[in-house]
Amino acid sequence: MTGASITTDQSPYRWTILIVSSIILAVTMGQIVNGISVYFIPLETEQGWSRGEVALINTLGLAGLAVGSLIMGFAVERFGVRRIALMGVVVTGLVIMAASRSTDLWQLYLAFFLAGLFGGGALSAPLMALVGSWFVRGAGLAIGIAAAGQAMGQGGIPFAGAILIDGYGWRGAMMAQGLVTLIALLPLALLLKDAPSVSSGIVQDTQTPSGLPNSVITAWIASAVVFCCICMAVPLMHLVPLIQGHDYSAPEAGGVLFSMLMAAILGRVAFGRLADVIGAIPAYLTASGWQTLMVFAFIYLTSIETFYPFALVYGFGYGGVMTTVLVTARNLRHRRIVFQRRGSCWPSVTSGTVWAVGRAGSSSMSPAITFGLMQTQLSPVSLIL
Repeated sequence: MTGASITTDQSPYRWTILIVSSIILAVTMGQIVNGISVYFIPLETEQGWSRGEVALINTLGLAGLAVGSLIMGFAVERFGVRRIALMGVVVTGLVIMAASRSTDLWQLYLAFFLAGLFGGGALSAPLMALVGSWFVRGAGLAIGIAAAGQAMGQGGIPFAGAILIDGYGWRGAMMAQGLVTLIALLPLALLLKDAPSVSSGIVQDTQTPSGLPNSVITAWIASAVVFCCICMAVPLMHLVPLIQGHDYSAPEAGGVLFSMLMAAILGRVAFGRLADVIGAIPAYLTASGWQTLMVFAFIYLTSIETFYPFALVYGFGYGGVMTTVLVTARNLRHRRIVFQRRGSCWPSVTSGTVWAVGRAGSSSMSPAITFGLMQTQLSPVSLIL
């Protein structure tokens, strides 16, 4: 057993890192990745903006997240994860609060781009990498739990946002979410610190399990992420408007999304464990196939009674996709790349994810057409790896 694995696997503090990272990812990614979905109808109705114009807010936020994820990998290596995470929390909270006072569309575009660039970019890839570095053994389960935390936020934040919008309007809802981000997450971010193996610069075997160069592995995984995340992005961004189009209220539609992502919590943990047992790539193939085969059925549902059970089943498989692709990224690269964020493929995976989500989420077409015309496939990339 290496010195790195002894240091991290015997430290109880790794559970603190896991819990704190999960909570931070839940609150921040829930706002940046798909939190704007419940604001579509209010912004269209009150401001007179089109669906495409409103959806572009999300796209620019995710574009900022993609760029920020690449940049912040270098920043974490230089300044440490705690400082960068604190910056991410502060920027996310303040920018969301500022966005609530926007009067022109460009202001929302700028606000969410900055929230993604300096907020989400400082948290998403760095915290997932941090969890992976603290759990040398059982990393699949640990990353699954962290990803489950993010799923909880992606379901809970829009659901809470829908309730806040009903009570206080879209401006009051955004202001409240920004305040909660600052108050709840700043103390937690102070608890973050690099794993001993990272801090001490321990370098392990440089041979990849597949024998492929790390640059090739990174390129293939990033490509796989684009395909699978185009698929997952459409329900994330358009399920609520789709249900509202059947004359259901925002809280009712948000409840379906919340249920789907609660099921995704179980899926992310379960598939993380599955990756530890059967291997990351077979687990990724299973989750990706599950998601791809089921996503088309959404356009054939018309009642809330059918949306709920279907969303639960779909959500369980969908939830496994993100966990298994992250575990694949971790397992296929050698330990030096896992521990040192400068060379990690986490930012590349995150960038591919957010580009795909933004691309699918920015459609100006109706939700039903978006679902129906979306072309998805089980990526052959995982077969090559």
